[in-house]
Amino acid sequence: MAYDHEEQEQLASLKSWWHQYGNLVTWALIVVLGAYAAWTGWNYYQRNQAAQAAQFYDEFQKALTAQDKEKIQRAAGDMQSKFPRTAYAQMTALNAAKFAFDANDLPTAKAQLQWVIDKGASDDYKAVAKVRLAGILLDEKAYDDGLKLLSGSFPEQFASVVDDRKGDIFVAQNKLDDARTAYQTALDKTEQKSPGRQLIQIKLDAIGGGTAKKAA
Repeated sequence: MAYDHEEQEQLASLKSWWHQYGNLVTWALIVVLGAYAAWTGWNYYQRNQAAQAAQFYDEFQKALTAQDKEKIQRAAGDMQSKFPRTAYAQMTALNAAKFAFDANDLPTAKAQLQWVIDKGASDDYKAVAKVRLAGILLDEKAYDDGLKLLSGSFPEQFASVVDDRKGDIFVAQNKLDDARTAYQTALDKTEQKSPGRQLIQIKLDAIGGGTAKKAA
């Protein structure tokens, strides 16, 4: 009987504790389990999105090989609308932009590059798009717009490319002191073994080389 009495007291204590804290514990479990379910579901969604995007990208590559202009741009649009946060969408846009540029379709090329800049998830892809778009703006003599595009922050590995592009724009503006500074900075940031180093040096030498001259 003593055991039964002790058991009843424990049961009563448990009921009292549950009455006081039961809802709190239940809600805590719901939050934890819900978070786990959401995390699991998100990972599945991401894997599923990547797999589907890879299939779309394969079709896009076939369109590129076939040089099918309409299919290329349509596939790029589909990729951007259905899988905008994947790397495949950014790669598709960059490739579609290059195809359009080679075909002298500059409005389409600019639109594709701008999409990467505005919607891309990768800073590296955004940097590539900015440098390429700045090149198109250079061709269009929209120099200020090109320099503005290159004025923000970039991943370290793109520093020399950005300064090199700035130098090109300054040359087009006949701002040779600024161009020398930009090219020299690009040269200083370029590794000795980089194949692009020689080209930067050639451009620097072509405008007189050396460091920028101080204004009189």
